[in-house]
Amino acid sequence: MSRIVLGVTGGIAAYKAVDLASKLRQQDHAVDVVLTRAAEAFVTPLSFSAVTGRTAYRDEDLWQGGESILHVELAQAAELVVIAPATADFIARAAHGLADSLLGALLLSAHCPVIWAPAMESGMWQHPATRENVGRLQSFGQRVLAPGEGHLASGREGVGRMPEREEILVAIEETLRTPVLSAVRVLVTAGPTREFIDPVRFLSNPSTGRMGIAVAEAARAWGADVTLVLGPTEVRPPGGVHVVPVTSSAEMFGAVERELGSTDVFVATAAVADLRPANRFEHKVKKDELPGSLELERTRDILAYAGAHRRPGQVLVGFAAETDDPEAEARRKLQQKHCDLVVGNDVRREDAGFGVDTNVCTFVTAHGAWQVGPATKREIGEEIMAFVAQRLGR
Repeated sequence: MSRIVLGVTGGIAAYKAVDLASKLRQQDHAVDVVLTRAAEAFVTPLSFSAVTGRTAYRDEDLWQGGESILHVELAQAAELVVIAPATADFIARAAHGLADSLLGALLLSAHCPVIWAPAMESGMWQHPATRENVGRLQSFGQRVLAPGEGHLASGREGVGRMPEREEILVAIEETLRTPVLSAVRVLVTAGPTREFIDPVRFLSNPSTGRMGIAVAEAARAWGADVTLVLGPTEVRPPGGVHVVPVTSSAEMFGAVERELGSTDVFVATAAVADLRPANRFEHKVKKDELPGSLELERTRDILAYAGAHRRPGQVLVGFAAETDDPEAEARRKLQQKHCDLVVGNDVRREDAGFGVDTNVCTFVTAHGAWQVGPATKREIGEEIMAFVAQRLGR
């Protein structure tokens, strides 16, 4: 059980904080809720006391007197502070060290991690002042979650919704977890590659990068130093990792070649194109001038290169997206590409493969095979990190 301070500021999303507090208590955390004066216009201290079983504090309590100093006492006892929702106003105040509220004074006294869950209108989130204030909080070592996109209080659509409860809970779990893979350098490839025929046409595949992004998130949660080499995708990469954007297989190969020597773990989830046009047209080819066939050439095999150049103690994990026998293909890759683990999955399934958040995988090692899933891709990533930790003796 951990002791968490949940700071609630004055936005319409404050009602969601009651559900968050309730869920944290169900997970056996002790939750001390601190409301700003503006938050009380939306929710009451009694609501939080009812779901946490503990006193919920207001600004007036800062001046309650007594033997203890409340903001110092709460700050010293906290293992984590979560601000949800975090308004633009309160972010600005905290970024500049203002202590004119109980929550502001508590933040200045706290020495534990801090997580921010922003909620505001799109224009406020995108304003240069807010971006600068968010940067200041991050420079303090605090974690600012990305707001969600959808229906806002104004009735408009846009970015600014408070992150979903599950995303906040995952961030809390990551922050409180013992960093098993601390100081371990993990390199992940994710997404498709695009092999251009001319400036507007290319060869590619349906990969969205979700699996690799989930692996990178899991590695970060286990405490690793993560580099994500990411092909073209609309899926937002996770915070807290170093992202190397690439487009073609040649660019992805070059990024892996540069990073591999200083990497402890390499997880190759990317759906790298196997073929590319032998000659690329520099200008768009008119429809009636397109050739009836293209001369293609093979791309470089990134996983095979990593297996041939792996150094002692380095852990290598590959993926095999198949339509026939994923386990058999995973075994072939395991041997031919000198991997420690190959994850095979059947991309014909509706609950697995490209473009979905779940997967059904067969994990194959030199010592056996086992099925993982149906499970979320994040859960698959967690299983991979558990294997990595065991291989590294963590």
